[in-house]
Amino acid sequence: MGAVALGTVAAAVLTSQFGRSGAQLGAFIEIPGGGFIQGSDPVYAEEGPPSRVYVSPFRMQTHEVTNSQFKTFVQATGYVTDAERRGGSAQFCNSSRPNVLPISWTFDRNVTWRTPNGVGSTLDGRSLHPVVHVSLNDARAYAKWAGGRIPSEVEWEYAATLGLLDPKDPESSARRPDGTLRANVWTGIFPRVNTRQDGYEGTGPVGSFEPGRSGAYDMIGNVWEWTETADGPHFTIKGGSFLCSEDHCRRFRPAARQSMEVDFSAAHIGFRIITDARQ
Repeated sequence: MGAVALGTVAAAVLTSQFGRSGAQLGAFIEIPGGGFIQGSDPVYAEEGPPSRVYVSPFRMQTHEVTNSQFKTFVQATGYVTDAERRGGSAQFCNSSRPNVLPISWTFDRNVTWRTPNGVGSTLDGRSLHPVVHVSLNDARAYAKWAGGRIPSEVEWEYAATLGLLDPKDPESSARRPDGTLRANVWTGIFPRVNTRQDGYEGTGPVGSFEPGRSGAYDMIGNVWEWTETADGPHFTIKGGSFLCSEDHCRRFRPAARQSMEVDFSAAHIGFRIITDARQ
């Protein structure tokens, strides 16, 4: 199906609005072409060195792909995700027992995008949360069906940089100058204390926070997002997640990056799609 059809499907099936803004679910914004400094203000070694690049214009979905959108895709195509095929996905575990390592990731064979928290969990009440436990393979399949594609790292970082509410502060998409939050991140002492200052323990509905200057939501926090940029044998993810905190990860900036295997999926990784600019 083509990019034009995406709007028809979204209007017919996903008629609700999201977040506090009342923005249209499935909407796209125009990202103008231009130059910027990729890897600006690097904090971790993998983020630099800074370099000036030019990016052609494109259109970006304003929010991360939601469970409701992905469900529509699966119902239309019968698609089976990597996690469903191999039997499980990576799940974050936080132990309260003092003799147990307080943080760990486990491979849970009962976890998929349909059952994000394992046995007994469903998508009830989570239709507007970003879909998780999806690999880059899965994200590509959705994007192709929807008439779009997964952004490159440069495209993603450029859009996130344009969206900074204070261009002089690379962390301004995460918090205001007074410290109040603009994103779904970990608050408290990671991993033992989550104060839920942002209102969420895990993922939150897309658009729960104000958009950036570009009009895009959740470019920082909520879930990491896949890109099509290879990093050695792996691919780059961007944006940080609800597990990023001041004392752990702290990847609150457009330049922040990590890398994952193409068929890997986890509780804190999702995606959004883009299309080429209108001619």
